[in-house]
Amino acid sequence: MIKYVFVTGGVVSGLGKGITAASLGRLLKARGLKVAAQKLDPYINVDPGTMSPFQHGEVFVTEDGAETDLDLGHYERFIDEDLNKYSNLTTGKVYWNVLNKERKGEYLGETVQVIPHITNEIKSFIYSVGKKTGADVVITEIGGTAGDIESQPFLEAIRQVALEVGVQNHLFIHVTLVPYLKSSGEHKSKPTQHSVKELQGMGISPDIIVLRCDEPLEDGLMNKISLFCNVKRDCVIENVTLPVLYQAPVMLEKNNFSAIVCRELGINALALDLKDWQSMLERIKSRTNKVRIALVGKYVKLHDAYLSVAEALRHAGYENSSRVEIKWLDSENITGENVGELLGDCNGILIPGGFGTRGIEGKIKACRYARENNIPFLGICLGMQIAVIELARNMCGFTDANSREFDENSSNLVIDFMPDQSDSIDKGGTMRLGSYPCKIIGGSIMEKAYGKQLISERHRHRYEFNNSYKEILELNGLAVSGTSPSGNIVETVEIPKNRYFVGVQFHPEFKSRPNRAHPLFLGLIKAALEQQEETGIY
Repeated sequence: MIKYVFVTGGVVSGLGKGITAASLGRLLKARGLKVAAQKLDPYINVDPGTMSPFQHGEVFVTEDGAETDLDLGHYERFIDEDLNKYSNLTTGKVYWNVLNKERKGEYLGETVQVIPHITNEIKSFIYSVGKKTGADVVITEIGGTAGDIESQPFLEAIRQVALEVGVQNHLFIHVTLVPYLKSSGEHKSKPTQHSVKELQGMGISPDIIVLRCDEPLEDGLMNKISLFCNVKRDCVIENVTLPVLYQAPVMLEKNNFSAIVCRELGINALALDLKDWQSMLERIKSRTNKVRIALVGKYVKLHDAYLSVAEALRHAGYENSSRVEIKWLDSENITGENVGELLGDCNGILIPGGFGTRGIEGKIKACRYARENNIPFLGICLGMQIAVIELARNMCGFTDANSREFDENSSNLVIDFMPDQSDSIDKGGTMRLGSYPCKIIGGSIMEKAYGKQLISERHRHRYEFNNSYKEILELNGLAVSGTSPSGNIVETVEIPKNRYFVGVQFHPEFKSRPNRAHPLFLGLIKAALEQQEETGIY
């Protein structure tokens, strides 16, 4: 029988439900269990693919091409399992599916209602992920907080799941905030009590309460929450703010988190084995170097817009015994006059993905600065396209070189649709999503990084390198180092004469792990450290 764990939140959003769920997944996997994770989001968008990064943060792309919530990135990084389209469900997708079934007559003339039709659709999704993956435990996080109007159908659905699967086959974990009042010098349990009462009003009684706090809690408060919220004392667990989020599983396990979960679910699991994770944490703790990487983007006011990129940089730092200091630079503020001032103290430059024309010229200037000053550079998706545009303009003499996305009237569209593509595609259906193979050219920086000549990486873009310009770009210093197996689509470019200058059409950050950094980020940090040693820029 598959076991189901539901993680809900209370009091305020942003408490770290996703980190709690991901940490539990890592702990259960370390006990020999196969774990699947999913996120139920209450917003009405079908998926986050068309949402502004300022609204939602990054869009995390799975192997099978699903555009999902950024919490799925935490799940993959912690649990180290590839997720899929069954790992993220939104209110919009639920109603889309139900309405399509109604139009096809699948409900045989019934009046379609929230209960049972909407809740049945949600339950079907919850059950499907365990069946598809063969998981022992399915961890499902419910977005939002208890009391939100839009979350009610999801809470009702998991209440029904609990009834259907029975005792010891389900578990409710509620994550709440315990605020500290400086004026009285004490933590307050009342918000947690009210949040649990709200949840109980929906027919759900938490089995475990995880208390989010900035400072350790006193036993008296924990006892009080246990008593007032009708939860066993050892099921009230402290979750203190940590300097490194990957410490969370170990911190939670100090309160016997996974052991309690297994006990409550009736699981006879193996002894916990966190040797690999502990070894990684030791590497993090013992870092001796520091390196500064400029992240030149257009959504830098919200760092979550580049969450996986930032984490991948840190992962590479762990393996290079270095603390990675990210210098967040808004590309709209970069000009020809100040580019040297803004980037001169950096040991490496990274240009991540993005959409739209805003800030593009600043990114092109940053790329040129990296190329001309031999500063280690990594361009991701749009970042690769920027590198191609910059070289076409400044080395090939095509002063109006551009992408069709930014200027369709340019006479030199070095980034364009492929011949069989069309600009009439809906915004919610980007052309290339998910994992695609890439054939690497021997002797390239790419081959040195990966150590092999056939790789697979995740994509999320609509425009491609224009092969009509391949010959002249290569004559002027650019090398095409990776293509689709057929050779028709350019996947990666580099400048061989530079220390480390790589652009990739895919998103390598999605496959980086804290205990197994991605090779392209490893290469960037290693080259940045070498540059630092030679130039003395710290």
